[in-house]
Amino acid sequence: MRRWLTAIAFGLTLTGVAHAAIDTYEFKNDAERDRFRDLTKELRCPKCQNQDIADSNAPIATDLRREIFRMLGEGKDNQQIIDFMVDRYGDFVRYKPALTGKTAILWFGPLGLLVGGLVVIGVIVGRRRSQRATQVDTLSAEERQRLDTLLDKTKDD
Repeated sequence: MRRWLTAIAFGLTLTGVAHAAIDTYEFKNDAERDRFRDLTKELRCPKCQNQDIADSNAPIATDLRREIFRMLGEGKDNQQIIDFMVDRYGDFVRYKPALTGKTAILWFGPLGLLVGGLVVIGVIVGRRRSQRATQVDTLSAEERQRLDTLLDKTKDD
């Protein structure tokens, strides 16, 4: 009985693996296979969002791979396939979206944040330096004399 329960538990754990089927496509030549591989690496899975459709096991990624294979069979070039995917899923489907007014923030946003952060740090450091310089110069003659007296006492001890 114990063996049966172990076998059933082991079988249930493997059911998830059984659903992760590997796509098998027959290509005319190696160049077409390379194009398929490049396209599936260039396009992002709309469901997974951090995986390309080549590595994703999501059902939509399987559908997209099948659609790319179909379009390759029809003789469409890479740009036509990418344009079709962008029209259908938006610029997000591309890992490297084209530079347009809509995607400029994607390309220049990180650089802008970095420059902005450096400017803020520069302003803070500049203000602190100017405050220190003015604090040292604001001692009156009486305060300087008292400071010198205190410093002389500590030297004598």
